Amino acid sequence: MTTPDSSHTQLRAGLVWFMAAASGATAANLYYNQPLLGDIGRELAASGGALGLVPTLTQVGYAAGMLLIVSLGDSLERRRVIVTMSALVSLALVGAALAPTLPWLVVASFVVGATTVIPQLLVPFAAHLAPAAQRGRVVGTVMSGLLIGILLSRTAAGFVGTHLGWRAMFWIAAGLMLALGGVLRFVLPSQPPLAAMPYPELLRSLGHLWRTEPVLRLHALLGALTFGAFSVFWSTLALYLQALPEHYGPQVAGMFGVVGVAGALIAPLVGRYADTRGDRRINALAIGVLLLSFGVMWPLGRWLWGIGLGVVLLDLGVQANHISNQTRVYSLRPEARSRLNTLYMVTYFAGGASGSWLGTTAWTRWGWTGVCAAGALLCVLALGALWRGVKPASGG
Repeated sequence: MTTPDSSHTQLRAGLVWFMAAASGATAANLYYNQPLLGDIGRELAASGGALGLVPTLTQVGYAAGMLLIVSLGDSLERRRVIVTMSALVSLALVGAALAPTLPWLVVASFVVGATTVIPQLLVPFAAHLAPAAQRGRVVGTVMSGLLIGILLSRTAAGFVGTHLGWRAMFWIAAGLMLALGGVLRFVLPSQPPLAAMPYPELLRSLGHLWRTEPVLRLHALLGALTFGAFSVFWSTLALYLQALPEHYGPQVAGMFGVVGVAGALIAPLVGRYADTRGDRRINALAIGVLLLSFGVMWPLGRWLWGIGLGVVLLDLGVQANHISNQTRVYSLRPEARSRLNTLYMVTYFAGGASGSWLGTTAWTRWGWTGVCAAGALLCVLALGALWRGVKPASGG
């Protein structure tokens, strides 16, 4: 069996960047539907809360996949799990492309989410290969690729949806995942399991980790609240843009993903800071920036430049908080990184799914003001949780 630090010599810079690109390409599957919601709703005769089930169930599926699948990275050969999931998500995307009705698409979206767990296998894969002194920087690099993929997914979906229709985006994604699985099989090194145990015991150990790791609980909560705020905005942006007098389409909604890349580029810097300092001040600063983004977008949301400014702040705040969280979580127990990642990310995406539901509900009832208020409220709750979590300790 491999010891936690025995594989560092296998980690080359080119491999780190490839893992970042693979994480981004795969995570994009979760967000293709968001700028396409208007077109999907027109074709499938759906609107409002019913249409909001598409992004919501995608993230619920992702949380379920992380709970039931990602933990296997500790007890099975991780590369094999990654390649298998690449094939399965390709099939799920084909199901979404063929959807004749909204209920079909909702079910397919759940399966897409459940099988798009490859990034959450790659991040602990990279963390395991990295020396402790470089772990934050490596995690930050892989996560920057993941976030850039999330953001550019909206740009790609907006462009493809405008010119080829919303179904074409899912067909293209299915082909990409099939090809990516073949490349990953030959590029990734083999990574033997670190904690071989039966599947039921593996799942039971999640509860023990959650109960005995207060640092994990705090940072999972911070991640859930901030990603919920992120999802409040992105799950409603296409609907808001269509409601403006100019009736902007999915391509305009997708272009805001390009704007948000500026925030994603901060990830390696945040990881380097986390390596050297390791305190929670960066969490407080990041959540404050996220709160500011909603303060900017509420009065300035009538103009595209105002939304663009808010998007840069939004993505910067979410990414900085996320990298700081993950760096602390991965430092807890090297032999349980996949399970720690499972618990953190299940909580994180449960927050995202709740944010999608909260955003579409706020939009339906109170419009843009409701959306911004809902996002700001989640940020305030995150700051309160951080204050309560740090207060008993010294130095964060």
